[in-house]
Amino acid sequence: MELANDNEEPPDSSPKKISLMEPQKTDGSFFVVEEVSNIEKCELLWQEFSPKRNLFETWEFRYAFYLGYKFSPHFLLLKRGSENLALLPLWFDEDRKIYTWFGSDWQEEVSFFAKDQNYIPILISLAPSPLYLNAISGKSIELIKVRVAFEDDESKYVLNLGSFRDHEDWLKTLKKNRRRDLRKDRNRILRQNPEIIINNFADFEKLIALSKKRFAKKGEKTDWEDPKRIETFREVIKLGGKSYQPRMITIKIKGKVAGVDLVCLYNQTYFAIKCGYDVENFSGIGNFMNLFEIDDAISLGMKKIDFLQNNYQWKERWFEAVPLFMLRK
Repeated sequence: MELANDNEEPPDSSPKKISLMEPQKTDGSFFVVEEVSNIEKCELLWQEFSPKRNLFETWEFRYAFYLGYKFSPHFLLLKRGSENLALLPLWFDEDRKIYTWFGSDWQEEVSFFAKDQNYIPILISLAPSPLYLNAISGKSIELIKVRVAFEDDESKYVLNLGSFRDHEDWLKTLKKNRRRDLRKDRNRILRQNPEIIINNFADFEKLIALSKKRFAKKGEKTDWEDPKRIETFREVIKLGGKSYQPRMITIKIKGKVAGVDLVCLYNQTYFAIKCGYDVENFSGIGNFMNLFEIDDAISLGMKKIDFLQNNYQWKERWFEAVPLFMLRK
């Protein structure tokens, strides 16, 4: 991907308008594309256009990233007269010198906001470069994918809970060897009499520490090395309650934290957002947590668990892959 040079500046805060003749009309009507960077107006536009189907389409979740990173919004609003037709919510990533989704490329199953999908190519053509739009929902582009050069992105993984009564109902859908391995890990943790604590959000710091320690042993870094990412997820927790509901699950064994998960509940979906596990001292803790969360999601009346993007060499063995797409310009 070609990136802009380090001297590139983000857009200024004053609205700009570009007039375009609408090709479908013959009466002389015009499209107008307005650039919006005022955060209050951005929120109003978001609330007008977002279908709010999933966690990543809620204003509060995206706003948490804005509070953490403070990158300049760059919303493109397509209008005709006084009618708002479509919205492309971007921001300028000052660290990478690139335009991405408002709220960063951490978002998933992202939809284009438009009253008609035919308006989307217009906004894309007028969007600034370099541009990286990732994790795009397939449903959002089904009518225009032959006209725009979308690429395959990494899939996300979900578990539809259907009529499952508990994790055992799900285990019965797996092959014998996989079912046995998961039960073995669960029983290994159960024999250690785990203490399960719900919504002690102070354990967020433990989650970060466990994650960093685990990846350091593999010679890898996590996104927790970035203080902006830490502040973002503190804000995710703080902003909960207006749309989504944050939930934290801590597992302690003999007084020691074995694992911490941050979950968000929204629209009958259980989003497994972030985790930190002490795998070195508590083998099988990850699988134990997954089975616990299946039971937890069912008990809360959830219809689906969203395990998010990236396979990490294990998700595809257990869950359904949902294709996602990306666009680079």
